[in-house]
Amino acid sequence: MRILGIDPGTRYCGYGVVEVVGPRAVRYLECGVLEPLRSASLAARLAEIADGIREVLAELQPQVVAVEGVFHGVNARSALQLGHARGVALAMAGAAGLTVFEYSPSTVKRAVTGSGAATKTQVQTMVRTLCALKSVPRVDASDALAVALCHAMRNRASNLRTKAR
Repeated sequence: MRILGIDPGTRYCGYGVVEVVGPRAVRYLECGVLEPLRSASLAARLAEIADGIREVLAELQPQVVAVEGVFHGVNARSALQLGHARGVALAMAGAAGLTVFEYSPSTVKRAVTGSGAATKTQVQTMVRTLCALKSVPRVDASDALAVALCHAMRNRASNLRTKAR
């Protein structure tokens, strides 16, 4: 199963793609950051993010999409802008006919590091290790890979529970 993880944002939208290749193995395929022109209007930035996600979907052909959910503790304006970027990601996945899974930031951190309170650096380090990368990806890309890895791990656990019954 090929999984596209998305860490939405209107300034930096991270994406990461992994493929489940065995009962305990995940293979890294690609990650990056969609970075719309900072001076562009919100509508133009969202359109650029949509185009970038469309390209990733066409090129890497994931079977599912995992998106980081909304988190608490940000101001209303930031939450609203984050919501716009999440909406674009969800719409692009929906237009491609893909199932979308949403995970809270603490669930993603717990799946990848073992702690829901892990720092960005700890997440980056574990993503580098789990994906066997030579260097640490940018924070938005590593967050997106963490979301994809979280889905792979949770899906594997769900399959194991189903087989045990």
